[in-house]
Amino acid sequence: MYASVFKNITSEDLKAMIRALLLPLIAMSIFLGVWSASAAQVQTSLGQLPGPADVYKQASNLYDEHIAERDKEAAFYARQEERNAKKLEANADAEIKVRSYTGKATFFDQIITSLITVFTGFMIASLIAIPIGIVTGLSNGLYQAINPIVQLLKPVSPLAWLPIVTMIVSAVYVTDDPMFSKSYVTSAITVTLCCMWPTLINTAVGVSTMDKDLNNVSKVLRLGWLTNIYKIVLPSSMPMIFTGLRLSLSIGWMVLIAAEMLAQNPGLGKFVWDEFQNGSSNSLGRIIVAVIAIGLIGFMLDRTMLLLQRRFSWDKTAVLR
Repeated sequence: MYASVFKNITSEDLKAMIRALLLPLIAMSIFLGVWSASAAQVQTSLGQLPGPADVYKQASNLYDEHIAERDKEAAFYARQEERNAKKLEANADAEIKVRSYTGKATFFDQIITSLITVFTGFMIASLIAIPIGIVTGLSNGLYQAINPIVQLLKPVSPLAWLPIVTMIVSAVYVTDDPMFSKSYVTSAITVTLCCMWPTLINTAVGVSTMDKDLNNVSKVLRLGWLTNIYKIVLPSSMPMIFTGLRLSLSIGWMVLIAAEMLAQNPGLGKFVWDEFQNGSSNSLGRIIVAVIAIGLIGFMLDRTMLLLQRRFSWDKTAVLR
């Protein structure tokens, strides 16, 4: 079986595989070599710039801290369960207390927090942008009316939105028992405001440039408005919609880090800021670990959107681009 598989591989296929594996490996080796050599020459206020080996060591330390914190959490709940069991054994009607573990959030906990926040903002932005994009794409007059507003708000930095959002959330989101922290709500809304525009614009363009023959088919079949949207408009404009979603998610992920820094919402942004404020000899290495994690997660989010586009769109070549 294996012989037949290798027999079907041509020399061109073999060259393509070598290029796909060898060229990135060479580039990465050069990058690590330049980084290692350059780091030794740079002195900062926190000490020498960490090289690849130092950064790897800090990544291992962060993982060890995560495991240690999870062990503490497990021990906390075990002691609590044992204590409550003894109370109930002595008195079946005894009132027991169940407390949540309030230990320090680890680096990996903050990654999860950032992902939850960015997906919240991204989903809200998508639910707003896609319907508006479809409606404006179907109406030239509405497109011309809304376009100046979009072009005005699209370039606004998250640093400009954040103070406004913070004040509005503080004034409106007032409750004695909040379901979500104000910093989380502030970060999610800031992400929403900054990442909705690419999806809105690409959706509107995709709908407005739809093949006219498809509109004629809809008229011939006398499809209702909603049926036309579901059967004709959405499938034909799906590649453009996914292009907008990819751009929005990438922008949202970048915006989130700045928002978390300023709003002090737990997450990777706050982790970077806390390490910068900490100023220890290990802080710079831990910050670089966070930067690498931010880049890797951003890359994986983009690949995920490409796979979803390939799954739900007729454009099956999207993953290859």
